[in-house]
Amino acid sequence: MSQSARSAAISTLITALCFGALGCGQDEVKYQPRPASSGAKPSLPPAANLPKRPLKNGDAYTVWGASYSLRSRNHRKEVAGKRLAIQGYITKSNMQDAPACAVHKAGKADPESCKAPVPAFWIGDTKDAPESESIKVMGWASNFAQIFDAIDEFDKGKDNAEYNDANWGVKVPNPLPAVGSKVTVTGTYGVSFSKASSGAEADPFMGVIDFQEMTVQEPAAELASLPGKKRKAK
Repeated sequence: MSQSARSAAISTLITALCFGALGCGQDEVKYQPRPASSGAKPSLPPAANLPKRPLKNGDAYTVWGASYSLRSRNHRKEVAGKRLAIQGYITKSNMQDAPACAVHKAGKADPESCKAPVPAFWIGDTKDAPESESIKVMGWASNFAQIFDAIDEFDKGKDNAEYNDANWGVKVPNPLPAVGSKVTVTGTYGVSFSKASSGAEADPFMGVIDFQEMTVQEPAAELASLPGKKRKAK
């Protein structure tokens, strides 16, 4: 290739590069930032106006108040492992679900094949509160045989009749916990109950009460009993 041809090729290449890039001899266009939006503010719905639920009813905790405090970092130390009075309605009891093999006088052992739960009842802030919003109460009777003998004692007609659980030494509540009654339960409140020989039970959300005593503000329409066990009306 001749010298003149080579010079012409180089000149053509430089010209192409200049036009393909920013352009030779032209000023670079400066970047000017633009706002991301037109400045209009989004329309958001108002914050929900949730009703404030009371932690206590007088000196006693509500069911929601006790369970909320148990889950709260700020209030947990005020209730966990402490002796509390909690007021509510008895929403459920497992007395009527007692298997027939466990319903008998105390002193007689259940058959080995008998699978009976530990007696328990639940309290909620309303009569129709679901189990998920109720606190389980345990420790008021060690088995259904103790309740069987307690019923016999309570139905003798004596005023303020008492029956002490032979295994745990606690006074079985009189009247027995009946669904629909409004009560105040006093006991040690926490996330678990470990007194039963069948093993520990835990509920870190609602908690569990280890029963000590119970007072009744509104009695149920009927006395609580075990399957097949008739009560004598007072």
